[in-house]
Amino acid sequence: MVEAISCGGVVIFRGKVLVLYKNYRNRYEGWVLPKGTVEKGEEHADTALREVKEESGVDATIVKYIGKSSYTFSTYNDVVSKNVHWYLMMSNSFYSKPQREEYFCDSGYYKFHEAYHLLKFPNEKQILEDGYSEYLALKKANLWGNKKYF
Repeated sequence: MVEAISCGGVVIFRGKVLVLYKNYRNRYEGWVLPKGTVEKGEEHADTALREVKEESGVDATIVKYIGKSSYTFSTYNDVVSKNVHWYLMMSNSFYSKPQREEYFCDSGYYKFHEAYHLLKFPNEKQILEDGYSEYLALKKANLWGNKKYF
């Protein structure tokens, strides 16, 4: 078994959530949250910001760490055990541009319930719920968007 670590973000702008659509060789891959592999010597938060930027073109700011998801999958040679560290992030615009080299063919910001139903994987749906409830709590406390908070 091989262990892998990735980091990603629940990116929010004006109450809407960034999701990406992946389609590899015209085979449905599904809607996902932006995430990617930690490079050697890289901090988790830096990986999350870099991957969001690479996969979606979005400049985001980390608000807070929201948790970890774990899953396994099989490759041709091995079984991979992956841990993904997630951050709640804020964007300053609706701009996004999917990274074609990674087979992302669409991206955009959606209302919570739309994003939730678009997402393919149950663990990402759970992270979306956790991140969005943090967002709502911060918004209710008038801390969302307050640079003093982060």
